[in-house]
Amino acid sequence: CGDRLWISRKAHLILPTHRLLDAASEAAKGKMKIGSTLKGIGPTYMDKTGRNGLRVGDAELPDYMERYQALKNKHLKLLAGYDFEPPFDLDENETLWLAAVERLIGMQIADSDVMIQEAIKTGKRILAEGAQGTLLDIDFGTYPFVTSSTTTAAGACTGLGLAPNRIGEVYGIFKAYCTRVGSGPFPTELNNETGQFLRDKGHEYGSTTGRPRRCGWLDMPALKYAVDINGVTQLMMMKADVMSGMDEISICTSYKYQGKQVTHLPYGLDADLVEPNYLTMPGWSEDLTSESKHSNLPLALKDYIAFIEAETGVPVVLVSVGPDREQTLWKEATS
Repeated sequence: CGDRLWISRKAHLILPTHRLLDAASEAAKGKMKIGSTLKGIGPTYMDKTGRNGLRVGDAELPDYMERYQALKNKHLKLLAGYDFEPPFDLDENETLWLAAVERLIGMQIADSDVMIQEAIKTGKRILAEGAQGTLLDIDFGTYPFVTSSTTTAAGACTGLGLAPNRIGEVYGIFKAYCTRVGSGPFPTELNNETGQFLRDKGHEYGSTTGRPRRCGWLDMPALKYAVDINGVTQLMMMKADVMSGMDEISICTSYKYQGKQVTHLPYGLDADLVEPNYLTMPGWSEDLTSESKHSNLPLALKDYIAFIEAETGVPVVLVSVGPDREQTLWKEATS
């Protein structure tokens, strides 16, 4: 990475004991487990909000090892109350971890918020890329089946130290169909051959755990919710090529929720509370992976996109038809 990668001093460190706490907590939940990646992220956030966490900048201080040992001992006391099988040997992992932190502080460590502000003042443009979907947001997601952080566009403000009025365009990245990895409600999930077709053709397996992703039809109330929560100004559709070869495509346009028809995302999305209402549209058979122009996309796909634009009120400016950069098709400007 050379001189292009900088690590924020304010970034929190995930300790080996954080990972053990993650595994212990998930095991204790039994059937109610949330599908954690077991990387220690949740317990690290608990220490962050509890004001106990260690940050990258702490590793530069002379009393760093004392702070580390104090937090480790706190974790060990908590772990004593769990009955679970540790996924790794703590002593071995700790040796590797301490060496990794030493290497980390030898890299370029920065006051990232200061860097960002200086870049803005000199007229530079900032691109912030989020991770995970809106419905995994700690506040606005399908709680408790969520991650521990802010995954919406607002996370750019809290994560980078950006003022809200500094944000210009918000690009909403979405798949042509829906996926979810791990536990949690999924009203449009397809537990059939169609769902397996999407999983196999779309290579839908978790990037961290390798677990098979659950696949389903596009959920319009959920997409509109994400557009509103994030203030999306432009939409970008991924994996349109995966849906080639389907005779018909369904879109969830509303729900039957507690006996009433609703077009918004309701508070409860459990299967016994929500029944999706679908609109069926023609599919397309053409192989899109060699297509190089947006204007040459099949009419059925264009109709699918037009429906999404009409429902969300936001233009779909880009369609991806494969994993390579050349398979990213921008919508041509019209005169």
